[in-house]
Amino acid sequence: MESTNNSDEFYKKLKVQLQDTALWPTTYLYKFIVISETEKINQLKELFNHQGAVINTRESKNGKYTSVSINVRMKNPDAVIAKYKEVAVKIEGVISL
Repeated sequence: MESTNNSDEFYKKLKVQLQDTALWPTTYLYKFIVISETEKINQLKELFNHQGAVINTRESKNGKYTSVSINVRMKNPDAVIAKYKEVAVKIEGVISL
């Protein structure tokens, strides 16, 4: 339960920051780290499919993890946060930066 409260608080702060720093709609840069498994990387890419996203991946030096950068046009801060939550629910072990 504690982590849910921390998560809710994080998203509230993020929403305020997004509202204060950008004119919407705008291009938003998501950054994620996942274990270097083709299935996980493809799952992540699929969540942004059909949105005109530009997706770049880069494997860590030892090849254990892959960073995924996704530039995509989002309509408002709520849409950004909803996508973060969707990724967290659908991809086990993902780290959002």
